[in-house]
Amino acid sequence: MGDNEDTWRLGGKAGLPAAWLRRAGRSVLDAVFPPVCVSCNRLVSTPQALCPICWSGLTFLEKPYCPVLGLPFAHDLGDGVLSVEAIADPPVFERLRSAVVYEGAARHLVHSLKYADRGDLAPMMASWMLRASDGLVDGCEGIVAVPLHRYRLWRRRFNQSADLARHIATLSGRPFLAHALIRQRRTLTQVGLGARARVENVRGAFRVPVDEAGVLVGKRLLLIDDVYTTGATVEAASRALLKAGAVSVSVLTFARALPGHI
Repeated sequence: MGDNEDTWRLGGKAGLPAAWLRRAGRSVLDAVFPPVCVSCNRLVSTPQALCPICWSGLTFLEKPYCPVLGLPFAHDLGDGVLSVEAIADPPVFERLRSAVVYEGAARHLVHSLKYADRGDLAPMMASWMLRASDGLVDGCEGIVAVPLHRYRLWRRRFNQSADLARHIATLSGRPFLAHALIRQRRTLTQVGLGARARVENVRGAFRVPVDEAGVLVGKRLLLIDDVYTTGATVEAASRALLKAGAVSVSVLTFARALPGHI
C-alpha cells in the first residue's frame, strides 16, 4: 500500500488519519479558546464568523445599483440608468463597487483591521469584496492598493488596503502590483474633513515611480481601498495611475458611506 499523507503510520501499521487528528486538535482548542464573533466577541460556533446579531446588522450592496458608482437603487430602473451623483460629477475611474455599507458591524471591522492590529480579518473581508466585485476583479490586469505615506506606514506598521489587495490577488490569481503607486507627501487624515477639504488634502499626493510606469501602460487596473466616503482619495490615486499610462482604473472597497451619512 502506498504512502498516504493523511495517515500516520505507527509500528508499520496504519494509525489514526491525520485529518481526524487535526479535527480533534481544533476541538480541543475551541474548548479552551472558544470562537467569538469578530465584531462583538459573543460566542459563535465557528472561528472567523459574525454572530447572528452583527450579521443581521450588515447591509450588503447588491443590485439594483448605479452601474458607475454602485449606489443602491430602491428599485430596478433599467439597464444603463445612472445615479444623480454619477451624472452630476462623473468620476475619473471607470466603476466602483463595495461589499457593505459603512455602518454598524462593518464600521467595527474596518476600525479593527485598521487600528487594532486585526490582520486576521483581512481574508474574510477580501472574500466579501471579491463576491461584490461584479466582474471588476475578473476584468483587471493588475491590482493596486491605495498607499500610505512612509511615515504613517512606519507608525501603523502595515497598510490595511494593501493587506486586502494582497488577499484579493491571492484568491483571484490576478497580479498584485505592490509598488505601482506611492503617496509622495504626507496628508492629513481625511476623517473630519469636508468634501472640498478632502479633495485639496490629497491633490497631487500620489505618484507612480518611474521604474514602475512601464508595467502600467495599457493595463486595466483595479484600485483597492478599505472605505469609500467622498471618493477624493481614490480619485487622486486613479488620476496618478491614468497619467502613468493605465488604460482604465476601477475601484473596489470593503465598505462605502452612503450619501447623507458621510
